[in-house]
Amino acid sequence: MTDLASAYLIEKEPYYKEVDDEIALYEAAYAARLPMMVKGPTGCGKSRFIEYMAWRLKRPLISVACNEDMTASDLVGRFLLDKDGTKWQDGPLTLAARIGAICYLDEVVEARQDTTVVIHPLTDHRRTLPLDKKGELVHAHPDFQLVISYNPGYQSSMKDLKQSTKQRFGALDFNYPERDLEIEIVAHESGVSTDVAGKLVSIAERSRNLKGHGLDEGLSTRMLIYAGALIQKGIAPITACSVALVRPITDDPDMRDALDAAVTTFF
Repeated sequence: MTDLASAYLIEKEPYYKEVDDEIALYEAAYAARLPMMVKGPTGCGKSRFIEYMAWRLKRPLISVACNEDMTASDLVGRFLLDKDGTKWQDGPLTLAARIGAICYLDEVVEARQDTTVVIHPLTDHRRTLPLDKKGELVHAHPDFQLVISYNPGYQSSMKDLKQSTKQRFGALDFNYPERDLEIEIVAHESGVSTDVAGKLVSIAERSRNLKGHGLDEGLSTRMLIYAGALIQKGIAPITACSVALVRPITDDPDMRDALDAAVTTFF
């Protein structure tokens, strides 16, 4: 492995608790170099899972946070000016293809559809990436794999993946963990007791029942960890929940009152 590839290795094991059989399924997908899609709500552990699998497989991981302003050049690369003239700078997708990394495009649905089509040649039998501006055809390293994530809850006619993109990937569905497992995760990650973690999970369960009834999404596991971290630092639980749970998720006064009531029920 080159020094450049080694720079993207994850050295310390990320904390991850398996929910179903996703680890074995992903290992099989990687062995077949199958492009993969991880789908699920915000903050349910998709990115942590990919970090864990990159560590487990001992592969470099190059992550890209997609956004609506991202262009194809941001992914594949561009010519830059320097004191000696112009030089080519590989983008993260090209770099991953060259060094045999796992390239993780996080929330790919946020990118424009005319940008995401550049991944198509890498996700079929060709496994190539044309660099039109440079006049080069990059053949992906044998260890290269492309992984994308997105939140199906935010799908719309304007923000969704094309069928021509979806059908190039295998898919793993993620959701929030079962109660006991989520309590274990929140306690471990934030440092609070299992009793406090259980109360936080109970609040989250109340909020998730409000999805589609005033909330676009319920409280995520990540938000519960943030609240637990504040409590662990000495912030009063009701205040910590207000700061980390209630205020970020909604500005609607009625919904805030409903969530505040759930917090006071348990704290």
